[in-house]
Amino acid sequence: MEFLARKHHAFIEALGQSNPTQAVHLRSCFEVLALSAAIDQDCARRLATHDLSEGRFVLLFLLNRAERANPGQGLQPHVLADRAGVTRATITGLLDGLERDALVRRIPSKTDRRSITIALTKKGATLAESLFADHANWMAGLLNGLSARERETLSQLLSKIWRNTDVGRVLAEKKKPAASAPVEPEPAEPAPVVEREKPAPRPVAKKEDPALEPEPDPVPEQQFSLFAL
Repeated sequence: MEFLARKHHAFIEALGQSNPTQAVHLRSCFEVLALSAAIDQDCARRLATHDLSEGRFVLLFLLNRAERANPGQGLQPHVLADRAGVTRATITGLLDGLERDALVRRIPSKTDRRSITIALTKKGATLAESLFADHANWMAGLLNGLSARERETLSQLLSKIWRNTDVGRVLAEKKKPAASAPVEPEPAEPAPVVEREKPAPRPVAKKEDPALEPEPDPVPEQQFSLFAL
């Protein structure tokens, strides 16, 4: 079945003239991209019937999961942003839309005016429960034609491709165990100090009376020269 767009075929044909091997690889890459785009489009159409985007649906799912784990607690906006993998500015926009549709409510803190907690309304909880079940069934159904062995093979192949992406390489580096710090050797014990015997004092020669010493013979005066050896 042919499902590549014309732009994909144009790239493949142009590369096939100079490098047929790379053209085959490029075709496989475009097939993965086309499949991903098709799934995204189907997802958007299904959520649009409930006036939801994928981002708003993810927040409903996270809040519903938090409510199941800790009833009545809700989640703070920065926690939602972290779990959804988006910025706080994006979270603010998504929450504004959900609040306008009466799907979530902002609960101010009783101790800190700057702090708020996000919780589902009754309408939001009902929608989140039904949407999650329908969405999970639809996504699982995309692989109905594959056997267990084929699904495992597909997962392994996609993982190989993922590791070749820049994002995959960065995550792989982060997951590597940190190198342990080198163990410094313990300082050696200082060598024992051996006291050396002090040498015996030399005998001091007695000075003779200079008056009794004979006068030396006169030494002839030498001429100073830069070239004298």
